[in-house]
Amino acid sequence: MCASRVFLALTLAVVLGSAHSGGGRQWREQAPPGSRPHSVTITEFGAVGNGRTLNTLPFQNAVFYARSFADKGGAQLYVPKGRWLTGSFNLTSHLTLFLEEGAVIIGAKESSQWPIVEPLPSYGQGLDLPGPRHLSLINGYNVTDVVITGNNGVINGQGSIWWDWLHSHELNHSRPHLVEFLHSEEIVISNLTFLNSPAWSIHPVYCSKVKVHNVTIKTSSDAPLTDGIVPDSSSNVVIEDSTISVSHDAISIKSGWDKYGISIGKPASDIHISRMDLQASSGAALAFGSEMSGGISDIHADNIQIHGSNKGISFKTTPGRGGYIDEVVISDVKMDDVIVAIEFTGNWSSHPDEDFDPSQLPVIGQITLKDMVGTNISVAGVLSGIDGDPFTAICLSNVNFLMAESAHSSSWSCSNVSGYSESVFPEPCSELHTPSSNSSMCFSLVSYSALAVA
Repeated sequence: MCASRVFLALTLAVVLGSAHSGGGRQWREQAPPGSRPHSVTITEFGAVGNGRTLNTLPFQNAVFYARSFADKGGAQLYVPKGRWLTGSFNLTSHLTLFLEEGAVIIGAKESSQWPIVEPLPSYGQGLDLPGPRHLSLINGYNVTDVVITGNNGVINGQGSIWWDWLHSHELNHSRPHLVEFLHSEEIVISNLTFLNSPAWSIHPVYCSKVKVHNVTIKTSSDAPLTDGIVPDSSSNVVIEDSTISVSHDAISIKSGWDKYGISIGKPASDIHISRMDLQASSGAALAFGSEMSGGISDIHADNIQIHGSNKGISFKTTPGRGGYIDEVVISDVKMDDVIVAIEFTGNWSSHPDEDFDPSQLPVIGQITLKDMVGTNISVAGVLSGIDGDPFTAICLSNVNFLMAESAHSSSWSCSNVSGYSESVFPEPCSELHTPSSNSSMCFSLVSYSALAVA
């Protein structure tokens, strides 16, 4: 046990040793969680790691006990090797949840172990159905300074039963996620594997100062709408050094749905994504929207590997969304075996209800995609804005796609868009051929790069 605690301290010192420089702002934990003065083990609360005994109450009681140390430097909850079956439980501030190697937290298959909660105010309903939704497996509400980490431990949502219920229309409420934080800050998630989420794997919403790195996320390739990491109406987020292979969108940046997101008005901003390996069998490796009604801005993604995906990079919206997507730079991307490399669509027409205002038009512009290569690409790009509301300042630079043998002769399709391109192969559509004298309209990485180097 002592050796494990020493390892925990060393691991978390590394986790939190570097400051987040995305967008130029930085933050550090005032007291690194590795130095927490108090520690408890889940077995001290009667938990049994045999994969059959339900441990919801031990997890809840352990967190309640840890809460008493919040003003004393915090506590760490240690999960040793074993298979720990549980329903939903909430975390508390100044807490480290640490999964040792061989430790597996398993979501219970009984829906009754996932309580019903109200829908998010920026969505107005759950992911799948109108009305309330199931609480996620591991939750944090209005917490600060929380770490979920480990020595390659696993969190398994056993999502297949939820996928079956969705396909057979047996769901009574929308599916839960694996990990969700609301109205929280100073969150670190690292050094773990997340398997088979019922819906999304990691979902920070209305949060700030969030770091996710060195994680692996996997679901079945045919699992419905199982996104990987979803930064949602959150700011100062960094996602690094991770592998995601899911059926839908691997990373999806969101900020609310139609009038609900417009009303809340909380954007997703200052997000840095780097050194990622992404696969999305039926979705996009890196997606923006389609729920983006609170706005998406100041996003930097670089050093991205994309393979075996339906879409590479996708910007999705529709009339009625409102909001905006701007100040986005995506660079140093390698794609292989991707059907559509770049997608912009203004006709992603899903709405939470019929009470939406189609005159609430999104504003899409100031988006730069640069230094990208691809092999076995079926379609280079499909860029389709909204009639009367074109997407503008879409800029492509140093992009080279080697097309698949089965690719159509027309590699690009554009409508209701405008922008600039240089050194792009195959030759893009005319809408992206603004004269070079107007290239200054392109959102640039210059200031960001200077900050990162400094």
